[in-house]
Amino acid sequence: MELNGADIVVRCLAEQGVDHVFGYPGGAVLYIYDAIYKQDNFKHILVRHEQAAVHAADAYSRSSDKVGVALVTSGPGLTNAVTGIATAYMDSIPMVILSGQVPSHAIGEDAFQECDTVGITRPCVKHNFLVRDVKDLAETMRRAFYIAKTGRPGPVLVDIPKDITVATCKYTPPRGEVKMRSYAPVVKGHQGQIKKAVQMLLSAERPMIYSGGGVVLSDASAELRQLVELVGAPCTNTLMGLGAFPASDDKFVGMPGMHGTYEANMAMQHCDVLIAVGARFDDRVIGNPKHFAQNPRKIIHIDIDPSSISKRVRVDVPIVGNVKDVLQEFNALYAQAAVDTPPNKSALGKWWEQVNSWRGKQCLVYENSDTLIKPQFVVEKLWEITHGEAFVTSDVGQHQMWAAQYYRFDEPRRWINSGGLGTMGVGLPYAMGVQMANPDSQIAVITGEASIQMNIQELSTCKQYHLTPKVLCLNNRYLGMVRQWQEIEYGSRYSESYVDALPDFVKLVESYGHIGMRIDKPSDVEPAIREAFTKYKDRLVFMDFITDQTENVWPMVKTGKGLTEMLLGSEDL
Repeated sequence: MELNGADIVVRCLAEQGVDHVFGYPGGAVLYIYDAIYKQDNFKHILVRHEQAAVHAADAYSRSSDKVGVALVTSGPGLTNAVTGIATAYMDSIPMVILSGQVPSHAIGEDAFQECDTVGITRPCVKHNFLVRDVKDLAETMRRAFYIAKTGRPGPVLVDIPKDITVATCKYTPPRGEVKMRSYAPVVKGHQGQIKKAVQMLLSAERPMIYSGGGVVLSDASAELRQLVELVGAPCTNTLMGLGAFPASDDKFVGMPGMHGTYEANMAMQHCDVLIAVGARFDDRVIGNPKHFAQNPRKIIHIDIDPSSISKRVRVDVPIVGNVKDVLQEFNALYAQAAVDTPPNKSALGKWWEQVNSWRGKQCLVYENSDTLIKPQFVVEKLWEITHGEAFVTSDVGQHQMWAAQYYRFDEPRRWINSGGLGTMGVGLPYAMGVQMANPDSQIAVITGEASIQMNIQELSTCKQYHLTPKVLCLNNRYLGMVRQWQEIEYGSRYSESYVDALPDFVKLVESYGHIGMRIDKPSDVEPAIREAFTKYKDRLVFMDFITDQTENVWPMVKTGKGLTEMLLGSEDL
């Protein structure tokens, strides 16, 4: 059949099983929007800013294991979306971004609302395409989805000139799977390397399991849990891996890194065999690589991306492959080998004695108050009231770290935050994407008074589509993490970190048609959260918690320091 390019785009989205597209119209994509108007295979969500469209599509993917889709127009529509694209790229989130472009004949002539989309986005996408012929459009769309979700996932952009959306050609339905000779990611791990790693782990006296976002992205939580039970070792989840192994399990030692627990960091540094599963030894996890390398240990690294292996830390046994596939084979071989070569239970018992002695530091204990709301207390109450089952999105800053430390995630894909890029403003649009993918779930946004204002216009989107997240604003009237660093590293010179012109959030939220609450007493914290999740279950509720301005996130590893050089509180300054 003959179809124009816009209709082909819509057909391809339906082929891929897309349920929701987040976008904002403009001149270059009006033919596509006209085609969307005439179909009922998926729902379009009109955001109020293109950045929010990409963030919402990003969270839709993170919370559902589907490919998120965003649609923006040319020029400023695309440049507004770049922050969201870079955010997804840093965290390896499978997405397809469709951008309009000026007509083909005008490309390179500085036409109205033209920009070099391919050039601008090249550093922050897994791949991008500029469609030059309508006959290539359907295959390009299919390749975009295939590339986004296979191998190490990531955002893929398809730039479509306006004349391509109106041009017609014969449309051919897909036949079989997409095949690309130049792109063939490894899925299965090398069996010899897996066997070598199994023997290394069996010989360990102080084994440690370090898991990251790759476990979540490959849906390998069950396999990770089996590995931990087989080995009997302590397990730590990175910020992106929280929930992959349940926080309620005794073998979980908390998050590692700059604001990780004392026991996780000490165990990472003092183990004799470390198995890294879908994690990349980034700077916020291991601190100074030279310090990390001071203690001799053997390292096994499982990752889908060969470029991530030995990038920052030299490893002894690299295993390239999809985490889920590799762990399935690894666990089976380990269980068989353990019959003939049992692990050293005596040494493992002594190792756990050491780990538990580190736990005795109780590094996350804080001093509560009857007069000032402590931010940690708010997160703990949220966890209690939601029974640890909510989807929690966060913005970036102190509140993000408190959420990671005090909301104890037992399931993967429940913790939605910007890890690699650290993007302020993601919390509310993330909640929109999560609710579209999980309409019957409890959804909480943990944010700060600065972050929430970066995309607060999306309260309008929430009103239009009856989205009902519960927003917990930990309002300390500062750019909190900036203030903390200025206190510790810059002699308490609080340069431009004080927010002294805040809106009345209650009135602002109510002007959008939602429920607003201001809470300034610790005794009112629990009643407010309970009321939000019960009485106002079907409304968006914004809770403005006026918190202690002086509270800092502990533990903390300062820049350039090693994992064991933690500050556990202000007394260590």
